[in-house]
Amino acid sequence: MIRKVLIVDDEKDMLDSLKDGLEKYNESFSIILADGGRSAIGTLKTTPISLVVTDLKMIPIDGFAVLSFIMEHYPEIPVIIITAYGSPKTKKRVQEGGAVGWFDKPFELDDLAKEIITTLRKESEGGTLHGVSSGMFLQLIEVEQKNCTIRLLDKDSGQNGALFFKDGVLMDARANNLQGKSAALEIFSWDNVTLSIQNDCPIKEKKIQGELQAILMDAMRIKDENTQNINDAETLKPAAKPTLKPLPEQSEPAPKPKEEQVSYRTTTETLREKLDKECGTHSGVIDIYQDKAWDPFIKNFIELNKIFNTGEFKVAYLDIGQSSDFILIPGKPTVIITVNPKSPKDRLLQTLM
Repeated sequence: MIRKVLIVDDEKDMLDSLKDGLEKYNESFSIILADGGRSAIGTLKTTPISLVVTDLKMIPIDGFAVLSFIMEHYPEIPVIIITAYGSPKTKKRVQEGGAVGWFDKPFELDDLAKEIITTLRKESEGGTLHGVSSGMFLQLIEVEQKNCTIRLLDKDSGQNGALFFKDGVLMDARANNLQGKSAALEIFSWDNVTLSIQNDCPIKEKKIQGELQAILMDAMRIKDENTQNINDAETLKPAAKPTLKPLPEQSEPAPKPKEEQVSYRTTTETLREKLDKECGTHSGVIDIYQDKAWDPFIKNFIELNKIFNTGEFKVAYLDIGQSSDFILIPGKPTVIITVNPKSPKDRLLQTLM
């Protein structure tokens, strides 16, 4: 995918010169022009931008204001400063403000292009994944305690966003014009995304309260509720007038496959008997049931296991900070075991493996 670079300057001659000089690099990045700070901010709100090159001295919104806006609302977007009024003090100020590059006018356009390409490559220095579920992958980021910025593109809606992790902790999120937890919930509802990983995190202060697992569960619940609302709306539609057809000749119904003859209750009862036998009355098991709403969650986890070659997925333990924890077992539908957080989980998992 060709990255978009936003060039910001209130001098038309300078914009035209930059556009003409950088066109030969159009296989590496494309150019979008903004004739001032106000235009740049408007473009950032509506267009996925990978990098910004901005002049400092502009009226009425200068480059400092543009840099500050980006660091607050789009901290994953790197900014390169160009100026004819540079000084060591000014350079230090913009570097402390988050800028990644600095060019004094006049400069060689090839040098600027080289800096742009080098900076853009960092977008995916930690790798790129296509067609995965964001929630499943991000749990692995949490486990590995990574510092990273993850840029995401939802293939179904065309929306883009970013997640910021420090030591595996979700610090902040952005999705279109959303920020913080609301942005994270939006991103976690995406099922078919492209992820690119940059191995650093520009966010210093944690802006999202709560654990990643709990946020993922909230996103799943909201998604299920939205799906149910859509299904309910479809159900309420007037039924089409039935077409009368001749009755078929009566015949003996075909026997159901053996798999369909096994009831869900048999599965749950078998598991309960096994856990009671191996772990005794102090197993901490509260309930065992099956719920197809968890099937997509398990399917994505299995696919990620294949991607990262982590072996066969048999069972998962979820601690989301509630009064009970969950053990998930792949099945049709997924088996859910709710347990007391103080239960002997290692022994339970060993028994279920």
